[in-house]
Amino acid sequence: MKRFKYFLLTVILFVSLVFAPPALADRPKVSKNPDYINLTKELDQFLSAKATQEQLEGYTPEQIDQKINELELQKYAFESGIDWGQCTNQTGKTIAIYGPEPNLDDDEYSKGAALYFLADGATTQDRWNCKGIYLPADVNAVALNPDRPGQEFVGDVVLKVPNGTNLVLKTNADTGAIEFNQVGATILPASDVNWFIPKVSQTIVEAHVATAPTKKG
Repeated sequence: MKRFKYFLLTVILFVSLVFAPPALADRPKVSKNPDYINLTKELDQFLSAKATQEQLEGYTPEQIDQKINELELQKYAFESGIDWGQCTNQTGKTIAIYGPEPNLDDDEYSKGAALYFLADGATTQDRWNCKGIYLPADVNAVALNPDRPGQEFVGDVVLKVPNGTNLVLKTNADTGAIEFNQVGATILPASDVNWFIPKVSQTIVEAHVATAPTKKG
């Protein structure tokens, strides 16, 4: 009887190891992720400014506190294993986005990105890292922020998507401008990004077949 119990326990242990969920698999060290490294540097900068009461250009003390909260939440997401961002397109048109380079192993981190196209009404797939969104030069956009008036700008920019967040783009029915919640997102001139920039109009972007992997249903 004892032998049977030992045998049964061995079988159960073997099955549990074979069919263990992916969450138990080894994850790449987050400390090697260049986005995580940049995030911690930025967080340290704001924490230092708060501790020394240093003035940061464009930030009030209240906005510094808000930025620290945002960065700490992003850092927590990274350390919890959420090393990907998500994009949702509700603009009524196809948009250009950036995601992982093809043939990149799951345990590889890269500062590069490949260009994809996301259809209207679609959200990128879970665990697929939507790194950013490209807005062509003929696009008018507004970055919404709960702490300050909306920032209006013209395209030829890349919106970098922080890990652990879902950046949702919508079209304002009255103005036609693309709007999004800027919390956590970074707006960069296209010339400052070392990714392929298509340099085409939004009309050309809309003509492309959607290529980004998306959530079903």
